[in-house]
Amino acid sequence: MAIWLALVPILLMLFCMAALGWSAARAGMVGAAAVIGVGNFLFGYELSFLNLMGPLLEAAFTAATILWIIYPALVLHEFQQRTGASERIGVWLTSISDRPQVRVLILAWFFALLLEGAAGFGTPVALVAPMLIALGFSPLRSLILALIGHAAGVSFGAVGTPMLPLIEVSQVMPKDLSLAVMLLHAALGWTLVALIFHLSRTEQRRASWVIIPIAALLFALPALSLAWLTGPELPTIGGALIGGLAFVTLAKRQWPGAGTEHGTTKGLLFAALPYGLILVLLFLTRAVPVASMTLQSFALDWEWAGQFSGTVKPLYHPGTMLMIALVGTALARIDQRMVIMPSLRAAASRLPEVTVALVCVLLMARVMAHSGMIDALATAASRSLGSAWPAAIPFVAALGSFATGSATASNILLAEFQLAAARVAGLGPLPALAGQSFGAAIGNIIAPHNIVAGAATVGLIGREGAVLKMTLPVCLAYAGLGALLLLAFTALA
Repeated sequence: MAIWLALVPILLMLFCMAALGWSAARAGMVGAAAVIGVGNFLFGYELSFLNLMGPLLEAAFTAATILWIIYPALVLHEFQQRTGASERIGVWLTSISDRPQVRVLILAWFFALLLEGAAGFGTPVALVAPMLIALGFSPLRSLILALIGHAAGVSFGAVGTPMLPLIEVSQVMPKDLSLAVMLLHAALGWTLVALIFHLSRTEQRRASWVIIPIAALLFALPALSLAWLTGPELPTIGGALIGGLAFVTLAKRQWPGAGTEHGTTKGLLFAALPYGLILVLLFLTRAVPVASMTLQSFALDWEWAGQFSGTVKPLYHPGTMLMIALVGTALARIDQRMVIMPSLRAAASRLPEVTVALVCVLLMARVMAHSGMIDALATAASRSLGSAWPAAIPFVAALGSFATGSATASNILLAEFQLAAARVAGLGPLPALAGQSFGAAIGNIIAPHNIVAGAATVGLIGREGAVLKMTLPVCLAYAGLGALLLLAFTALA
């Protein structure tokens, strides 16, 4: 029974954010204090200088790496707003279709998935949410749409990075595992599209519900093919690119817009230039082996007392690509250079509160990891459920993402445990690891630091609880549907 008390800090933080509407910083402080107390009394986590300062340093270091994505994204948003680029992109989207739901699916589904496949690490949320605001949606709805829209691609985000820990711990073939994971997302991804469709309804002309399976299949079919043929690197980025181009072509024919005015093509190209540069830079640095290896060879890392550490590859970091794209865009037009400094200052003014929130929630996550609380909870769950364990796999994986803030970190933390629990339950490694990847992906939409990062770009710092209140049911429902599929698979196997 004592082990289940390890849930108290998590439930307390969820309650403070979702029920009381507290900010992530305030709820994170309460959660961190609760974690330290529970870790000390129930898990023997000594309250020494080392055990308190170590997680704090890890939290601060990780926060800095996340801020290096948030800050360029904020600057880009300010720059696009001040130069009128956001408005021009909105005009272009209107020219494709006069249906708001079609325009939102282009951004919140296909473009968000494309950015997730290329960069990951919160980049799609930070970039897409401000673009949705430019279409006329509220900051809260824009952030929720961006969070939900990128989730189905997280398993293969950053050119397949989250899959690497799962492949390393098992003899399962990468292509087989990639196909199994993508089959789960393909079977259920339409629910996320349906939710985007519902949330993007306005009083303007509405699209037919037929657009839901079309958008889902246009991503899922090429993603499934790439998972089967190539493995974990290309399903998300390839599915989004191929499906997105097909969707835009179809939208122009079936749900046409008003058309573009004469002379707007050049302005549109400049408006879209930073996003094009970002995608080119990410593709070159991820897909070209020489460039990838060279940039990753330079790393900043530290270690303390053999227990606490951190590492970042600044030249390979998505934030660096964002900043390079931003500078390149500013230099491309002389008349826009004067806008860059006000954009830098405006973005910097929004960072202090974001920093506090990030450090608080990450501190909670690091103490949970070092005290063994996550592992203890997972072990207790597997023993309690026995043969019904497959139903819990996605939820445990989502819990890992909530606690660590990353699908990759959740997979690192829980991969070996999932295999051990699967053996106890008589389950093979393939469904266990596929369920882990699936659950870790949807867990990203409730990870506090992802919510904080997104809230920073749309001016919702302090209102993270309102976001979590809406994404938590989505996470639970999607994980629950995945659990039913895993149970059905094990019953038929």
